Amino acid sequence: MAVPQLVQAYNDLKKAFTSKPPNLQKCGTLLTTLKARLQLISLLEAGLLFPGENPNKEDLVVTRDILEMGALWSIRNKDVPSFDRYFSQLEIFYVDYASYLPPSQRQYCVQGLNLIRLLTQNRIADFHTKLESLPADALQENIYIKHPVNLERWLMEGSYSKVWVAREEAPAEEYKFFVDSLMGTIRNEIASCEEAAYESLPIRDAAALLFFPSQTDLIQFAQQRGWQVNPSAGMIIFSKKGEESVEIPKQKMIVAALQYARELEQIV
Repeated sequence: MAVPQLVQAYNDLKKAFTSKPPNLQKCGTLLTTLKARLQLISLLEAGLLFPGENPNKEDLVVTRDILEMGALWSIRNKDVPSFDRYFSQLEIFYVDYASYLPPSQRQYCVQGLNLIRLLTQNRIADFHTKLESLPADALQENIYIKHPVNLERWLMEGSYSKVWVAREEAPAEEYKFFVDSLMGTIRNEIASCEEAAYESLPIRDAAALLFFPSQTDLIQFAQQRGWQVNPSAGMIIFSKKGEESVEIPKQKMIVAALQYARELEQIV
């Protein structure tokens, strides 16, 4: 590696990142240090974060590896904005230097995570734009890309049970974070439909409809939505917020209809 001052921090990061369990706090500290040094080097000489002409291939591979670990660390730390920043920097390596650098083992994993992120933000057009930039065989064969592609199809179909099952079939642990986020959106949509369709539901049925594995999770969700929970009766009563009873002026409508009928008779 042509930048010796980064070697020790880089090796420490790999060790902390691959440990069981990963040392997230140490990873965060090392990533901050490494990014600051990379930015300084980019300004002064090598251009590692923003490569220019004739960059050093070995240094670029290391820089890409650091950014990929940063992206995955962000998801493990549940920091989506941080993931966005890392991914925007990685796109230079994935697109502009795809033919110059050797393949990355983490590339499709990171790109798949970005696809699911777009789904959670309901950015369907951006999702398909990113798909079009990927090789056709990756869409059919790569497990990291197939997973978000299937999720998008099931969401469009309304096959929410398949989305729920997909959490346990995630190709990497980081994927579960975004699938959980999708399930939160799905639950809110289903809850809104339940409120409109029912006055009440048995707790067991509501838990099944909302894909909650336990009634405790359902009760917590119900309290957040302002539903009334009756444990003794085993029922949930939905609140009709903002709903006002409208009095229909039946007498006036009858009188108006009769008057209209008399006027029609006079015309005839």
